Amino acid sequence: MTDLTDQVAIVSGTSRGIGRAIALLLALQGAKVVAVARTEEELAELTHKTQGLSLVADVTMESDAQQVVESALLHYGRLDILVCNAGVGSFNELENFTGSEWDRIFDTNVKGTFLLCKAAVPHFKAQQRGHIVGIASDVSRRTFAHGTAYGASKYAQDAVLASLRKEVRPHGIKVSTIYPGLVDTYFNDTTPGRPETEKTHLRPADVAQAVRYVLEAPPHVVIDELMLHPLSQEY
Repeated sequence: MTDLTDQVAIVSGTSRGIGRAIALLLALQGAKVVAVARTEEELAELTHKTQGLSLVADVTMESDAQQVVESALLHYGRLDILVCNAGVGSFNELENFTGSEWDRIFDTNVKGTFLLCKAAVPHFKAQQRGHIVGIASDVSRRTFAHGTAYGASKYAQDAVLASLRKEVRPHGIKVSTIYPGLVDTYFNDTTPGRPETEKTHLRPADVAQAVRYVLEAPPHVVIDELMLHPLSQEY
């Protein structure tokens, strides 16, 4: 079992929901958390709880992604874990999507993952270890009506992580992809905690526990993929 105590972990998309739950749980396990989000107000409250480092950044910008990794290294002197969690989505018939909305979804879900990994991988290669965890979605493996943009972005994100896994394994670097089903969050402008979703959806803490599970695997073990659903959800 890998001990997370004092490991330095960058987590993107931590302002609320799954990212916030991941940051809190990793801090509870003793990790030094670098929380990344675009909203400073929500980051401040989280950082007070994690006692870590908070960075306001837009991971769709290459300079921001690079600065996140450099700031983590400057502050802590090392980097052990990268959790690519930042994600957005909206759902509509294909002809009703705009090009700008398509770009927004792909920039966050695919380009954001690519840019953070691009910034972190050289440091992981230099130390011959590191663990990247991508929070994808069960729609990385299925399609549904009104999900052309979001589904396509998650298929693409999954391909980025799967290809990277093959590239970096010889360097002792692990890449794990987690595929959650329905999660009770603010995703797609919904409000969590409603009676109809509390009984049918995963909690953000459930996904955080999955992240902890793959990170705590023994050093000689890599959990390539992990899919989780609420019991009520058909797949």
